[in-house]
Amino acid sequence: MIILSTKFRRGSDKLYLAGIDIGTTGCKCSVYDDEGNFFMEEYEEYRIHITKEEHTIDAEVVWEGIKSVIKKITRQIQSIEAICVTSFGEASVLLDKDGTVLDKSYLFTDPNGQEECDEITATVGRDYIYENTGIAPGKMYSVCKWCWQKRHKPEIWKKVKYICLFEDYIVYKLTGVRQIDYSLATRTMAFDIYSLEWDTKILDAAEIDVSMLSKVVPIGAKAGNMSLQITEELGFMNRPVIVSGCHDQIAAAIGSGVFNERHGVDGTGTVECITVAFSKGQKIDKMLLQKSGFAIVPYMKDLFVTYAFSYTGGALLKWYRDKVSPMEAKEAYKNGQNPYEVYNRGVSDGEPSELLILPYFAGAGTPYMDNSAKGIIAGLTMDTSKEKIYQGIMEGCSYEMKLNLDYLQKAGIAVEKLFATGGGANSKEWLHIKADIYDKEIISLGAAESGTVACILLAGVACGRFRNLEEASKVFITYRNTYFPRKGVKEKYKKLFDRYRMIYPRLYEK
Repeated sequence: MIILSTKFRRGSDKLYLAGIDIGTTGCKCSVYDDEGNFFMEEYEEYRIHITKEEHTIDAEVVWEGIKSVIKKITRQIQSIEAICVTSFGEASVLLDKDGTVLDKSYLFTDPNGQEECDEITATVGRDYIYENTGIAPGKMYSVCKWCWQKRHKPEIWKKVKYICLFEDYIVYKLTGVRQIDYSLATRTMAFDIYSLEWDTKILDAAEIDVSMLSKVVPIGAKAGNMSLQITEELGFMNRPVIVSGCHDQIAAAIGSGVFNERHGVDGTGTVECITVAFSKGQKIDKMLLQKSGFAIVPYMKDLFVTYAFSYTGGALLKWYRDKVSPMEAKEAYKNGQNPYEVYNRGVSDGEPSELLILPYFAGAGTPYMDNSAKGIIAGLTMDTSKEKIYQGIMEGCSYEMKLNLDYLQKAGIAVEKLFATGGGANSKEWLHIKADIYDKEIISLGAAESGTVACILLAGVACGRFRNLEEASKVFITYRNTYFPRKGVKEKYKKLFDRYRMIYPRLYEK
């Protein structure tokens, strides 16, 4: 096979950009041309393995899945200018000197690592960890899993030469270069967010050699061209530029156009997460942020971001579909309809449900970080309909994120512009409710997923097609509607929110 050099193509030929999104249950490769037109997308599903003892994923299966989706792409197009890789966080891949995978990868939900986390924390101090890494100590983070594997699998550990997370593992497989972006490195609990280097004090406490870890680079850094061997195996006629992307939550912000401080994105999928950008020099209350579980993550230019999240966003609507209204859902599917669109018709326009639903059906995220918290539906009467419960779920999720926005405001992080993405952004009824409860304008994005768009933006800038993300965003990011707080409605919600925010403290705080 003749390998053509990578160069810009003009005239009738289009230039194509691609993004690889690595998730816990599947991987996706999306391709756009450089004029913002969607070309194609392929998805490959794989399994995670969950037992009482461990939650794992097989890195080699993920790699085979990624090769599979790329090969499906190259059946249609053999020349792509740049490919950007983004992934979920925390889970690590242990490699020997030849790059062979040595062990399963332990997911953030895995129950192991608490003892090791406690030992690291006792050695360096809880405040030191948050002050330098931007995250509060927790067994979910990579360094705790490394210590657990080292202790419980010594025969495997003595063979370990390199440690990757999934973004840098796939970049390594594509190029032979080991590099990880700042935002994903933060998920290890061993990265200094100010010096932008690995934190040797934490690594020394964990007895991890820093040489095992990948080089840290900015979001969107080029790793180099795809290796000749992989280029031929995957069916390319050129050698695409491979780009280190970012952590998946960061991708949602980039793909929504969050390029300035006080801008944020509300992503509502299974989990709901608001990601907000703020200046590195901004005065903030770190003690409040630490206590409330808000991470501080390196972003771009002179910005950090933080995450506010609830474990149940769209997951609660799915609970309603499956547990409260399954017959209506079955009828909707039978008629070729989306059941959520049917449910949305029952949402009152501008009239609150009067229910107060605490969405802690899987525990509480920020600002309480309480895995033992339980969901509550308050305000039921004999006249309460299923439609009111559905609306109350939307309101309860929105009250919870309003609570988070208030905590961030108190800590010195204000949100002035908020974009909406994810499945929840397809519901105009929910976006109206959010605008009223947050008392903020909500801007919904176009049809494309923001994480996918982020990959394309980063790929386009890395290969030189665009000068910067702002220029690329004008081509790829579209906005659908703006939802404004409604006078008269927001006041009703404020009264209900004032009652809502008192429920958790009275029930759970001692």
